[in-house]
This record gives sequence, C-alpha cells and structure tokens, in this order.
Amino acid sequence: MAETDERTLFQKIHDGEIPAEMLHRDDRAFAIRDINPQAPTHFLVIPVRPLARLEEAEEADADLLGHLLLVARKVAGELGLDKGFRVVINNGREAGETVPHLHVHVLGGRPMTWPPG
Repeated sequence: MAETDERTLFQKIHDGEIPAEMLHRDDRAFAIRDINPQAPTHFLVIPVRPLARLEEAEEADADLLGHLLLVARKVAGELGLDKGFRVVINNGREAGETVPHLHVHVLGGRPMTWPPG
C-alpha cells in the first residue's frame, strides 16, 4: 500500500491546521463540507490514514473502504438526504482527482442526472 510522503491538505485539516466544518470524526475517518460544493449538500468522507487513491487500495483496506461508505450513509442521513444522494470517488487526474488522499464525495439536495459528465 503506497502512502504519500508529504502531509496532504486533508491531513492538515484533520490535525486542525486548516479550518473546516467537521461533520463526523472517528478513529478511522472524518467528514467535512466541500469548499467548492457541486450540489446543495456536498461533503467529503476522508480516511484518517492517507491512501493516495482507490487504485492503490489492497485487500487489507476492505474494512476501511466499507467504513467510508457507512460514514457517508450516516452523515447523509443526518443532513436530511432522505430522497437520495450520489457517492463519487475520483481516481487519477483524468477523473478529476486534485488531492492525492482518497476521499469520497457525497452530493445531494437536488436531482442528479446521468451520465454525470
């Protein structure tokens, strides 16, 4: 499993060096509002332990990956996304990845179209 050599933006947020609206925090993951929301509700679920991207995940990461989705579901419910929400993971620059620290986008509060673009 490859981890980043430098601390990422998300590690700095987790450590309180950069402010963010914290929606959830536990020993494995945290959730924050996205600073550039693409829907009325848009938050990120981020593992505490940095993993650069999904393609670098291994079998040993299965519990963590599942936990990220369960946190997404929990926070979506707390934010009233009972009509539905979209979960997105960008993997690589061509997919829109801008921070090399795996994170799950959760978007809701409006109808979503398909394909997503």
